[in-house]
Amino acid sequence: MIDDPRRRWLIQALAAGAFAAAVPGTGAMAAEIFGRAPRKLPRGQSIYRLSGNAMVNGNGATLQTRIGPNDTVETAKDSEIVFAVGESAFILRAESHVSLQSAQQDSLLLSGMRLLTGALLSVFPNGRPARIVTATATIGIRGTGFYLESDPQQTYFCTCYGIADVAANNDPDSRDTVVSRKHDKPLYVVADANRGESIRNAPFINHTDQELMLIETLVGRTPPFVFPRDTYKSPRRSY
Repeated sequence: MIDDPRRRWLIQALAAGAFAAAVPGTGAMAAEIFGRAPRKLPRGQSIYRLSGNAMVNGNGATLQTRIGPNDTVETAKDSEIVFAVGESAFILRAESHVSLQSAQQDSLLLSGMRLLTGALLSVFPNGRPARIVTATATIGIRGTGFYLESDPQQTYFCTCYGIADVAANNDPDSRDTVVSRKHDKPLYVVADANRGESIRNAPFINHTDQELMLIETLVGRTPPFVFPRDTYKSPRRSY
């Protein structure tokens, strides 16, 4: 967690709607801390921030690149892209490859995604189901914020808030349903395990509430918790 008091104040102001209310000085402080004040992306803009190199459908991405509901996004080493599609928003970490999916023709509403490799933080609108697939897991979500890391041997999945049905791809006896208020039950889903033991408890790693606040803001929402007044720093369950 970041201890900069200006950043904590700024995020608290964001949670209270201060940016929309144009509180004096908020925009300047946001620009200094975040690079520019976070706000809902304007219609027609997909990418909020691009660090390093990323590709969309095999072509080099710029801040003007549009990302659609059936596109593939990849990042290079030491790179990251923050973007939104419809009502869903994402931070795709370095050396990651995600394919987005929509069940409806000409619709920006996502029905799922496949994370082949890498790491992804994402938020989906409340009540909208989606299906997430990795090498070792299939996950059904409903209005969920989540963080995901995937490689051929293991998936890490944190239900930051919302509901997720987690199943191991090669082990029908390994299933779990997580109802989370705030990072309550991170999980590993492993490729090689005894039957019924492919899903294991995991620690809280590699993502922050500030990042969740940022990407929810890009689609005009806030997380279902207000963390600046909370002393939360780690998962409530110990493993």
